[in-house]
Amino acid sequence: MMNTGSGLLARLRKILAPALFGPPMLAFLPALSLATYWLGGEVALLAVALGLPVLIVATGGFARFGGNGMPHDSVTGMVLRDGFEKAAEQVFEECSASNLRAAIFVIELDDYRALTDRHGQEAGDRIMQHCGSQITSVLREGDTVARIGDSRFGVCLSPTLQLDLELCIQLAGRMQAAAEEPVPLDGTTVYLSSSIGFCQRHRAPGNTTTDWISAATAALAEARSNGPGGIRAFSTDLPSRGNTRSNLREEAADALEAGHIQAWFQPQICTDTGRISGFEALARWSHPVQGLVPPSTFLPALEEAGLMDRLSQVMLYNALVAIKAWDEAGVHVPSVGVNFATQELRNPGLAARVKWELERFDLAPERLCVEILETVMTDQPDDTITRNITALSEMGCRIDLDDFGTGHASIAAVRRFSISRIKIDRSFVMKADQDPEQQKLISAVLSMAERLDLETLAEGVETTGEHALLAQLGCGHVQGFGIGRPMPFDQTLDWITAHQAKLQDTPAIGRQRP
Repeated sequence: MMNTGSGLLARLRKILAPALFGPPMLAFLPALSLATYWLGGEVALLAVALGLPVLIVATGGFARFGGNGMPHDSVTGMVLRDGFEKAAEQVFEECSASNLRAAIFVIELDDYRALTDRHGQEAGDRIMQHCGSQITSVLREGDTVARIGDSRFGVCLSPTLQLDLELCIQLAGRMQAAAEEPVPLDGTTVYLSSSIGFCQRHRAPGNTTTDWISAATAALAEARSNGPGGIRAFSTDLPSRGNTRSNLREEAADALEAGHIQAWFQPQICTDTGRISGFEALARWSHPVQGLVPPSTFLPALEEAGLMDRLSQVMLYNALVAIKAWDEAGVHVPSVGVNFATQELRNPGLAARVKWELERFDLAPERLCVEILETVMTDQPDDTITRNITALSEMGCRIDLDDFGTGHASIAAVRRFSISRIKIDRSFVMKADQDPEQQKLISAVLSMAERLDLETLAEGVETTGEHALLAQLGCGHVQGFGIGRPMPFDQTLDWITAHQAKLQDTPAIGRQRP
């Protein structure tokens, strides 16, 4: 009997729902209310007012407009992951029982976190609303669009007869173009990039909806690993690529412990005197078979392996050993810069460890220059980061603000962290001797630094023209391939000797204050 009742209720829902909740019925509601009051008075009107919601619930009306009872995102109004998985399961089963085709797309906004840090969460919500609306606009009415993460959308296409790989790629391109439509925000325009991974239903690696969604997510990870703005389709060799990344992590970890990842040193010189003002220690991996492995390859592998703190220890040790060796050789190198990323700065024992290492080598703290990225300040640093930077500064270590101009650090933050020197990002320096706009930007930065009594160093100097221009504008120090490439320690003494010999015949470059 219960089964019969359930079947009857289901049939009633199927018959009544379209009639009760379609646009025609909504148009007749005012007339229905008036007729009820005219024929039956207040009692009849009250009965209809109370009974109609019950009828809507019984026939599934609310589920019809609420993603089948699934919760919706309060920002975009889209269904969340649970609703997306339910919709994908229905499509999965429908395709399994027919020759229809479908696909799942996972779309990620590449710089969403940086944008919210820079403009605030409210702006981030507006960006997600805009992108969600844009993506929906290029899809069919029956396709499902959901917010399945802070910066991630899921799209499940409704089943169709024709959906080959080329068509999926074209559709991914349309969704990407829609998602990257510039967003007007408080008088400015925000430009976005997005990455997309997708998997066609018949190429899903397993027999469940979870496998299908996981395949699209794996394709997204592959797209993001190849830089922002990528589009990738799931293929059976993606797991093997994941194994390759896993092998790289293990190999990089072994290389770090074996001493194959060492500090190489890039010189920095003073534009006033031409003399060496320091070196920057940069991590380099000399692979016994492959030769030099690019930092862009092994640094993410070490980060995934949780070994950035260990790398910091190695780099600090190498830098202090180098300073001691230069001193013993009678060569004056004022300081060496060591990069400290956010992960290392979150280590509560960082300041104590640095102090112990300096005392161990009997070196003054000012010989060590701690380099922190400008984005560390703009990412709302926690108390541990603030305490570490403050402690290192009070200890006497110099604090360099690296990649200045890329993270929008406030002047208040520069003062709060006792920055000694700002390093102007190479994007400002490139072809500055040929571009008047670049010159204006550099002059503005140098003027600000002078008012704040900060030293300056320009990175990425590659030509004599760039070097001369920076000296004339008043930049205190320069670094780049045009000065000297990163080199192992055993080559630094020869480079220093050759550089000092060139100084004898170097004409002085006049300086022009900005």
